[in-house]
Amino acid sequence: MSETRRLQIRAVAQDDPLAAPLLEELAVEYSTRYERPLEEQVESLTTYPAEEFAPPDGALLVVIEDGEPVAGGAFRRYDQTTAELKRIWTSRGHRRRGLGRIVLAELEAEAVVRGYSRIYLTTGWRQPEAVGLYLSTGYTALFDPSRPAEEIGPHPFEKHLTRKVESA
Repeated sequence: MSETRRLQIRAVAQDDPLAAPLLEELAVEYSTRYERPLEEQVESLTTYPAEEFAPPDGALLVVIEDGEPVAGGAFRRYDQTTAELKRIWTSRGHRRRGLGRIVLAELEAEAVVRGYSRIYLTTGWRQPEAVGLYLSTGYTALFDPSRPAEEIGPHPFEKHLTRKVESA
């Protein structure tokens, strides 16, 4: 029997209740992986300038399954032609289901609509799952992957976007 997904993608503001699980779980994840105080991570994520992730230059998208936020991510303007991805998240109980790929595809599509032709992002050295996701979805590593992750620090990636041409 195949699984029928009822997924919705919703653009939300940073203070929207649908974004709360994203920010809360990210704070716990960052605190645990990088051994930083949870309160510091919560403050960093919740006091970030919300307008950076709002139209016209940014977006915060949440994937909702059966009414529950299960994944999400955001972008903001990095420069005139580049969007910077931030806060890519999949709920701990919903990982390994392809939701991260859905989030990336939705963010990339929205970035193209907003006029961006390039995506830039960094991920942490203690997030090998994220590194794998970006490499498997066409992102180019802007670091030497043969070096130890801890030596590199934040791992930068880029991807050039193309606008799909509609056929007549």
